[in-house]
Amino acid sequence: MRQRDDMTFPFEEYQRRLAELRARMADRLLDAVVITDPENLMYLTDYQTTGYSFFQALVVPLEIEPFMITRAMEESNVHARTWVEVTRPYPDTGDAIQGLVQALREFGLHSGNVGYERNSYFFPAYHQDYIHTAFTEGRLLDCFGIVEEGRLTKSAAEIGIMTKAARATEAGMRAGIEACVAGVSENEIGAEISAAMFRAGGEPPAVMPYVVSGPRSMIGHATWEGRHVQPGEHVFIEVGGCFRRYHTAMMRTVVLDELSDSMRIAQERMKLALKEVKAAIRPGLTVSDADNIVRNIISDNRVGARLITRSGYSIGIAFPPSWDEGYILSLNQGNPAILREGMTFHILPWMWGVDGDKTVGISDTIHVTADGCESFYTLEEDFVCKPEQAAPLPSAVVPESSTVVVHDDGTPPDVTDDAEPPTPIRPDVAEIA
Repeated sequence: MRQRDDMTFPFEEYQRRLAELRARMADRLLDAVVITDPENLMYLTDYQTTGYSFFQALVVPLEIEPFMITRAMEESNVHARTWVEVTRPYPDTGDAIQGLVQALREFGLHSGNVGYERNSYFFPAYHQDYIHTAFTEGRLLDCFGIVEEGRLTKSAAEIGIMTKAARATEAGMRAGIEACVAGVSENEIGAEISAAMFRAGGEPPAVMPYVVSGPRSMIGHATWEGRHVQPGEHVFIEVGGCFRRYHTAMMRTVVLDELSDSMRIAQERMKLALKEVKAAIRPGLTVSDADNIVRNIISDNRVGARLITRSGYSIGIAFPPSWDEGYILSLNQGNPAILREGMTFHILPWMWGVDGDKTVGISDTIHVTADGCESFYTLEEDFVCKPEQAAPLPSAVVPESSTVVVHDDGTPPDVTDDAEPPTPIRPDVAEIA
């Protein structure tokens, strides 16, 4: 290992992570492991690149120095970012798996028990078929999850990095809420969120923000598509801020009106769910018990809404296509896993189908402490209401002599004559500039 002081974490943090990985390897009687998940590579070495669609792997032997197999272009990332000293790059015209097998032979690992991440997104079936065919003298064993066991609980240094990600999350959410007015496009809201995140020190997240308005909020994982927000509608926003590939996430809801009875009930149910589950979270609580607290409160509503997903998931290091670590641990019914100090979760008691046509959300990212949990955020949880945006836009009421151009995308019509501005439909609501 090459000691350096310019990585995301102190050098000792990486030494600890590697030592703990090797202890788990020894428990499983593994002579080496081949690590291919981008998140795991980042966790162990600080290596990152957007070029992870090409095969890359860190080989960690039980005793000798680890080495990396990368596309030749990506070798610079190894030297610029990580403690790894030994690399075996392959050219674009070369064969990555052949290079891996040759390197295993070069370092005397060709006849040993070698673990590999069988369920990795980035170790595809045709690569696995090839290595099983070529690696004939040793044994290949599935060790998926061997690194994630260490990632599941975060160190104090990791909590500190996630706190920086949370500042970007909050900055983006505040900007998105401010941008929500009648007539604005979802794209413009997304642009304001993104700009604010980056200005606050955030880095490119694994997923760009989710911004949906009105009936589009019922579409799972939809985001901005140019729709213009209409007077009186609601806007659902979910933001995941990122710093050094660590993420925190947050849901909030903006209502361009006063709260209806249904929306008030939804707001209070979600706030209660967050309050109760955060009061209960502590080391030793089971994942299933945490999920049941959220699920029971959300399910007990009179507005037709449902919690149609897990109630939370582990969050931390992430690359596209997702910002969560839910494949490591999610808050699901029937899961007997227990919470431990240092775990971090995005808790999402969101509600799908309020009044049959609205999805709303309030969520929080927390870390488990020695005797409870703490939120990464300070932002208010209540829906943000903008009743002055409830009335139709003034230009929608036009004198008979005017010419109106009607747009297909939901934007307000344009008044093209010099007539006096019409009287708003609701006299108690100020005109919208």
